[in-house]
Amino acid sequence: MTTAPPEVAGSTGSPSAEAPHARRGLALALLAGAQLMIVLDATIVNIALPDMGKALDISETSLSWVMNAYMLTFGGLLLLGGRLGDLFGRRRLLALGLIVFTVASLLGGFAGNEAMLLASRALQGVGGAMVAPAVLSLVTTTFEEGPERNKAFGVYAAVSGMGSAVGLLMGGLLVEYLSWRWVMFVNVPIGIALVAALPLAIPDDAKTGEKAIWRGRLDIPGALTSTLGVTALVYGVIRAADKSWGDGLTIGSLTLSAVLIAAFIVIELKVERPLMPMRLFRNRNRSASYVVMALAAGGMMGSFFFITLYMQLVAGYSPIKSGLAYLPLCAGVMVSAQFTSVMLPKIGPQVLLTVGPVLAAVGLFYYAMLDVDSSYVTGLLPAMIIFGLGMGLIFVAIMATAVAGIAPEDAGIGSAMLNVTQQVGGAVAIAVLTTIYSSAKDDKLRDEVAKLGGKAPDLHAIKVALTEGYTAGFMTAGILLAVAAVIAVAVLRVDKSELPAETTGGLH
Repeated sequence: MTTAPPEVAGSTGSPSAEAPHARRGLALALLAGAQLMIVLDATIVNIALPDMGKALDISETSLSWVMNAYMLTFGGLLLLGGRLGDLFGRRRLLALGLIVFTVASLLGGFAGNEAMLLASRALQGVGGAMVAPAVLSLVTTTFEEGPERNKAFGVYAAVSGMGSAVGLLMGGLLVEYLSWRWVMFVNVPIGIALVAALPLAIPDDAKTGEKAIWRGRLDIPGALTSTLGVTALVYGVIRAADKSWGDGLTIGSLTLSAVLIAAFIVIELKVERPLMPMRLFRNRNRSASYVVMALAAGGMMGSFFFITLYMQLVAGYSPIKSGLAYLPLCAGVMVSAQFTSVMLPKIGPQVLLTVGPVLAAVGLFYYAMLDVDSSYVTGLLPAMIIFGLGMGLIFVAIMATAVAGIAPEDAGIGSAMLNVTQQVGGAVAIAVLTTIYSSAKDDKLRDEVAKLGGKAPDLHAIKVALTEGYTAGFMTAGILLAVAAVIAVAVLRVDKSELPAETTGGLH
């Protein structure tokens, strides 16, 4: 791991006298709250989709765009959001992103038709694309590299890992006891509180931004090609999951994405002040970290997608029961994330980035042994604990490795790249895993129909076919994590001797 470069004037690359430990503790709480709001949004809305469809008369096909509208704007604007934070101030961008996200949530809660709901979700994605990279870059620049930053990453990873599962539980409670509108309204008081506390918790870094404005201009060609290229990629994989990989629009979107991303790379190599400095990828460990993050995110999002369907469609769990069933996974992530933040300076990230994916893969392979009659205690619980422990190890170590030694002026775009690889990796994985699931399910359903002598399949036969599809998805997701472990062993070259010396003090 490379050592941090000298501080630049006006950066928040390390804590200053203006940011004592107590203030940095408040900053961590605020950043964790902002990250939790973004992470919760995906699953909390997912639980409410059926009720949204009934209330606003949205067809099942169109209902998927309640999720997709957010993914498109969020994924497409992440790189731009990261660079804008570097140029104009990360606290300023975080505040703007929180305001946009909060206003969009309020509009979504009051939505009276499909168009208004989809527009509000797209606007939420715009806000999220500002918040997500700003949060991670502020963690990087607010806390000193070493044990203090590792602890902050531990909290960040725990929030990120458990947020999706907590969202399922909260969504179930809100929909059942209040209304689907409250999965949107719940963001409003949280967003207002975060914006109000922001000046108290995080020093203003606008001076750095103002210097950057005078020093250079925003790379407009790079911003356009990267935004449109990533948006086309996300749309293509969403289309593939909804239709097929051979669909004309799927192929066209993916082809357009490849052309735009290639153009973006050419532009970045030639432009004087690039949106995405290619120097970020000269660090072998950082480049490998992005790949591992994409694979890990794919395995995680795929597992959440399939296990939620298994619990509700096969095991017959209610939304609330499904959310409660995830709590051991949340506990596993929290425990291992805190363990990793303590052990990272002692054993180095390479061991953790090998053991973490292996544990997560074992958990997914355990899921792949589920059948229609599997119990929670012997079927789901062990897999959830093992998988959660593995993911907690991965996220803290991968974030520390990816942002170690990064120049303060590149912290926003470096953090955005982690978010982009996570978002795109998850979207691509879900599309691929859904294709595998559908094929395995259809084959099994044909077998069950044949056993019934050509009669229509009964409920048990349908559940058997669904389970066959889910387990095929789990097996493939497990392979993704196994590949991540291989990359960590073969490519990463980091040990504890390369980590910064431990510092005294900590977060209070």
